[in-house]
Amino acid sequence: MDHLNGASRLYFIVGCPIAQVKSPASLTREFGARSANGVLVPLEVPENDIDAFFDLVGSFGNVDGLGITVPYKFAAQARCKTLTERAALLGATNVLRRNADGSWHGDMTDGVGFCTAALAKGATIRGSRALLIGAGGAGTAIGLALLDEGAAELAVYDLDDARAEALVEKLRTRYPQARVTREADPEGFDFIANATPVGMRAEDPTPVPLDRLASNMHVGDVITAPEVPPLIAHARTLGCTTNTGTDMYEAQVDVLADFLLGGG
Repeated sequence: MDHLNGASRLYFIVGCPIAQVKSPASLTREFGARSANGVLVPLEVPENDIDAFFDLVGSFGNVDGLGITVPYKFAAQARCKTLTERAALLGATNVLRRNADGSWHGDMTDGVGFCTAALAKGATIRGSRALLIGAGGAGTAIGLALLDEGAAELAVYDLDDARAEALVEKLRTRYPQARVTREADPEGFDFIANATPVGMRAEDPTPVPLDRLASNMHVGDVITAPEVPPLIAHARTLGCTTNTGTDMYEAQVDVLADFLLGGG
């Protein structure tokens, strides 16, 4: 931290809650490793104040970028003047940086991180039948990334029927020949992805019935706290390959740093 001073560039990671995020330490270290004078600071912004936050932060001359976590990935996209192709398709962003005119440019890297982590843990995505639980910000990105990686079939489930259907329709516009359906039962699938916060609290149910899992599945989760949520812990007892939310985050540190520092 000795490199930080009044000339340091500021980056915020914004969410509600925020205590679960891993990025402040790892991205600040990565900035230092790249000789970039910057620091990432966590901010917990209540939902009623998110519009006021964006209005205010836009005027700060030393804020160069934002990380976005739950529940603001859709709201942040609406604040961007320019977007990557995938962020424009999905309507969500998890990282923003300044354009030359001070406006925001957004990307959505959660899907890349999730699939990279899953492949590193031994998952097979190409040709698989994948079930995605959750069509929120992270879920939209993971659904697209699974199809980008060659999943033969993708089923989407969300408690909000309209949100699930909206994601299915978005993905069909990109992959009109793919089999993209809505389903909730994990039996018979090869790849299970939990993109919901279910499992963060001890009293939470599991995102899918545990007795419907099988040892030949890969099971992934976006949750970072607890480090090993109940879904992943049970899958490991069955012999499934797994990836956690921390694995997902660590797989995209370089991608996030590249983007925030002006690349990508």
